Amino acid sequence: MTITVRRSGERKFFDHGWLKTYHTFSFGSYYDPKFMGYRSLRVINEDRVDPGGGFPPHDHENMEILSIVLDGQLAHQDSMGNESVVLQANDVQVMSAGTGITHGEYNPSTTKPVHFLQIWIIPNQKDITPRYEKTQLPPSNNQWLLIASNDAREQSFKIHQDVALYAIALDKGKQAEMKLAKDRYGWVQLIDGDVSVNGIELHRGDGAAIEAESLLNMSAKSPARLLFFDLS
Repeated sequence: MTITVRRSGERKFFDHGWLKTYHTFSFGSYYDPKFMGYRSLRVINEDRVDPGGGFPPHDHENMEILSIVLDGQLAHQDSMGNESVVLQANDVQVMSAGTGITHGEYNPSTTKPVHFLQIWIIPNQKDITPRYEKTQLPPSNNQWLLIASNDAREQSFKIHQDVALYAIALDKGKQAEMKLAKDRYGWVQLIDGDVSVNGIELHRGDGAAIEAESLLNMSAKSPARLLFFDLS
């Protein structure tokens, strides 16, 4: 049984002025051979973009890319014809980059930063037709919400990889369990709050790799939000 914690302060931080970002895994100019991802999970970036700032149009291919807006607004446009899409807090978008897309993202607000997570998952199929979807997450009410899966079950986004991505918001004192089947792996990413996972304390921004654990018990020490990746 192994739970390996990646503390928030161990992530790589960059301050680009308009962008403040933490990289859980190697990304861009940040390279650490010990943190190249976990299983098919390749990127978790926590980004804060100043009012009016943003990422100019750039290219992606053969990657599953999810953005989860935590606070503020994130505007999106791409080469698939999606123009003037504005994501609000609790909105999620997924792109299958496939044969190639060009997209840009920026903060349309003139007063408020946008805070969001960018997640990349390596697909199990190459050169698929690019695809874009978005939705708003319903209230969690201390229950797991399935965001993305390889078979689009429970009205989740379809992604081209054997991964199930869950989200939950826990009130202080509430608990949640997650079962892992044999030969499955997990990654916990704490968005905010304080949570105990099988007795190991996690705090805002912490992540943890899970191996050879069949049952995870998560107990909120304060109001908390977290993601769980069930990985092959």
